[in-house]
Amino acid sequence: MEGSTLALLGFGALFILLFIRMPVGVAMLLVGTVGIWMIREKAALPKLAGEIFAEASNYPLTIIPLFVLMGNLAGVSGMSRDLYDAAHSWLSHLKGGLASATVVGCAGFSALSGSSLAAALTMGRVSLPQMQRYNYHNGLATGSIAAGGTLGILIPPSAGFVIYAILTEESIGRLFMAGVLPGLLLTMMFILAVWIVVSLDPSKAPGGGTRNPLSVRMRALGRSGWIIGIIVLTIGGIYTGVFSAVEAAGIGALLALLVTIIRGKASWQNIREVTESTLKSSGTVFMILFGAFVFKTFVGFTAVTYDLSLWVEAQGFSGIQVVIAFLAIFIILGMFMDGFAILVLTVPFVQPIIEPLGINMIWFGVLMVIVLEMGLISPPVGLNVFVVKGIAPDVPMGVIFRGIWPFWFAMLAAVCCVLLVPELALLLPNTMFGR
Repeated sequence: MEGSTLALLGFGALFILLFIRMPVGVAMLLVGTVGIWMIREKAALPKLAGEIFAEASNYPLTIIPLFVLMGNLAGVSGMSRDLYDAAHSWLSHLKGGLASATVVGCAGFSALSGSSLAAALTMGRVSLPQMQRYNYHNGLATGSIAAGGTLGILIPPSAGFVIYAILTEESIGRLFMAGVLPGLLLTMMFILAVWIVVSLDPSKAPGGGTRNPLSVRMRALGRSGWIIGIIVLTIGGIYTGVFSAVEAAGIGALLALLVTIIRGKASWQNIREVTESTLKSSGTVFMILFGAFVFKTFVGFTAVTYDLSLWVEAQGFSGIQVVIAFLAIFIILGMFMDGFAILVLTVPFVQPIIEPLGINMIWFGVLMVIVLEMGLISPPVGLNVFVVKGIAPDVPMGVIFRGIWPFWFAMLAAVCCVLLVPELALLLPNTMFGR
């Protein structure tokens, strides 16, 4: 059987397994191992064992459980609430200020957890009761939580960037720095989206209240000093080269644990919940990685990526045209599949095609992650939407999905900005590491 045909059959089998709800990592392990066996029978089991061992012992991947642990500790210690209270204190006097404060809170929490779902869940529990108390429209309230949570996969530390770096063999530090400016840009665009929604329909948010005195705002900012300090230390340390991304994760997790102890939140129940949550989240990510690398090996054996690169070269497409086409495909896939699944399934295909066209893989990684963020709030799958639905069971799913559209278009605008101005993604990594 030809390699291209076998690759198509493998992808078809994978999509069927995903459709019947088999876990992504298990599905890729199964299809990848069977595919390798069909091409090189004696290589199947050695490749399966070798890839799993290689990724399980991959030192840079320790960053994932460390940052997940840091985010979980921030939640139980109350640092996430402090951050939201500070944003609330500075922005609540504006129209739609609570929704904007939710976005800012999600952005700050994302700089600790690296998880979109964790950001949406943690900040949603804090902010939704506040917005409902002030009679915010349910669509705006839930939409701002779902969209703000997506910043967790873009603002460093990002589990998405870690997996992308491992798959493409790019620098994790470069990718983290590349996500900073686009992350800040997207945060501002979300706030702008809130302002536009409220300006068009003032009934969706109450009128702005009185501005808090500067002393009140400064006290609120001071209470959030712990979480701001950890964020500045970890991200600033990476940027200045004081320590690596992995070392930053370890230092951040240690500091978060110390804050939890100092605040008297290190009870046996809290530590147990944090540990269990960290192990479950990390185990899920590692299982996906094991499957991804076995499946990647199978795809490499079929040589289908080489055939596709030759076809693209024969058509005479430019690098930008190919990038835009792939981004459009990712947007469509995001409506039906989990973002991590798209990442691990498509990167082994995409990289051999676009890299020879002169495309910077760091820049492309930022674009891909923003597009995957769009999938997190796109119907009908939209995982962040389902997370918010769990927090707000009385809000109809249709209302939540209608509430996310302004933020979805804000993401599309961010993609266009990064496409037109690549330096938004490349300025910091080039400044830090050199071109």
